Amino acid sequence: MSAITPEDVVVDSASIAAASTKRRPLWQVALRNVNVIIGGSILLIMVAIAILAPFLGTVDPTRIDPAARNKKPGTEITFRLEDGKTAKRTVLMGTDSLGRDVYSRVLYGTRVSLAVGVSVAICAIAIGMVIGLVSGYVRWADGIIMRVMDGLMAIPGILLAIALVSIWRAGLVTVIFAIVVPDVPRVVRLVRSIVLTVREEPYVEGAISVGTPTWTLLFRHILPNTIAPLIVQATFIAAAAILAEAALSFLGIGIPPEIPSWGNIMAEGRTLFRVFPHNILYPGIFLALTVLAINIMGDGLRDTLDPKMSKKV
Repeated sequence: MSAITPEDVVVDSASIAAASTKRRPLWQVALRNVNVIIGGSILLIMVAIAILAPFLGTVDPTRIDPAARNKKPGTEITFRLEDGKTAKRTVLMGTDSLGRDVYSRVLYGTRVSLAVGVSVAICAIAIGMVIGLVSGYVRWADGIIMRVMDGLMAIPGILLAIALVSIWRAGLVTVIFAIVVPDVPRVVRLVRSIVLTVREEPYVEGAISVGTPTWTLLFRHILPNTIAPLIVQATFIAAAAILAEAALSFLGIGIPPEIPSWGNIMAEGRTLFRVFPHNILYPGIFLALTVLAINIMGDGLRDTLDPKMSKKV
């Protein structure tokens, strides 16, 4: 009879996860969820709009035309070409108080909003995952880290973002950083709770008993258990980040006015909202659809990835 080696005792969590999903790929299971299909389809349309904005847009979104100020949707205007000749075009979503085309600005604003949402989600998940792994596994550091996280969570996220933006010059990077900081504690608490549960599992105790290095233990045996919850959490972080960016830009402390953003487009039109509501209506619709699509897709992914909520397939 051959002796049982320590490697035979240690069960790799990644192998278990792979074996459990071997019968059917995860993407096939996710596509069976109606929420994932609906939310993902709307989100793909928004991504296509962001990529094709230079081709779908009618004019430069930053072009100012004083003669075409505050035109309502569907109005035909006359504009001057570079060679001095004049031509006519129809403004699909009207113009703002500076004569800029709202349609083109809304399309380009899609780029900014999606960039902020994706960047904030990636940064918050990456930073929070590392801190959460350390906090959940290293006992002496847990108390210090969690007290810092509790302190950050005690401050409302939008107020903390406003304070951070006011310290540095307004810009895309500053806005992303200001939104990431309030979201990190939530990710840390999520990862920490999973680590505290998983570290008591027999395969983790077996890995510890055979002298598995700490970082190998964390990233090979414990980290795979956090992937599914973090994917779901990332969708909600992205949706909240898009709303936060719009709020900051609406208040005039987010994306600079020269960069089209749904928030600053609505801020530009708020003074004349009763007379020319299109300045707020169209970017508001795009904002609501994008956030709704991400949240719907997140709900679908949660139902698919959570064993307690998903149906047996």
